[in-house]
Amino acid sequence: MTGTLYGVGVGPGDPELMTVKAYRRLKEADVIAYPKKGRQSKSYAEQIIDAYFAPEEKRRLGLHFPMTKDPAVLEPKWNEAVDAIWAELAAGRDVAFVTEGDPLLYSTFIHLMRVMEQRYPEAPIEVIPGVSSANAAAARLRWPLADGDETVVIVPARDDYEAMKAALLRHDCVVFFKVAKVIDLLLDLLRELDLLQRAAVITKVTSGEEVVWNVEELAGASLEYLTLMVVRK
Repeated sequence: MTGTLYGVGVGPGDPELMTVKAYRRLKEADVIAYPKKGRQSKSYAEQIIDAYFAPEEKRRLGLHFPMTKDPAVLEPKWNEAVDAIWAELAAGRDVAFVTEGDPLLYSTFIHLMRVMEQRYPEAPIEVIPGVSSANAAAARLRWPLADGDETVVIVPARDDYEAMKAALLRHDCVVFFKVAKVIDLLLDLLRELDLLQRAAVITKVTSGEEVVWNVEELAGASLEYLTLMVVRK
């Protein structure tokens, strides 16, 4: 029988925020796959599951995804990763692909699943949802994401002042992901809209490396990739 590919969300950082179902799927899986940026680097998702599974306890499959948008570089690597997983599935082994947060929210698993469906449509796939960093940040701050008729939106922060401004003007709460590269733009925007006191910035929320920043002191700061901003009007 063909094994099943599981997309498993392991939460935002705190291993205790992994769901019972996610833990069970990982425990039952024959192989745990994970994305890694470099040949020797340990992924954030892999660090989370280390709290429950020793590296030698279960076969692990590290998949290298280059940090580039060049299709000529990316396509062969995606195909290579999918082929590696399919080799396990075809041998009857279940593979759990772990990702921080939720597998279907700005996750590597989304494209992996699409390529798998295209190349090997017979492969069984199941998604195990996880606690996203947006939910975790709201809990950490004790700020409601939405109440009553309020609206909330999750926005990938980018270098587009007017688009970021429109999101803030149209919604009661905005969660900006990936803010590191455009933090100064967002700070200028918050000042213009008089929302500086209504914003919070957190890196690696709920993890042992969590940092809740003083927003007013972030101008020119160098932030890690896993940093988000919550603005609650």
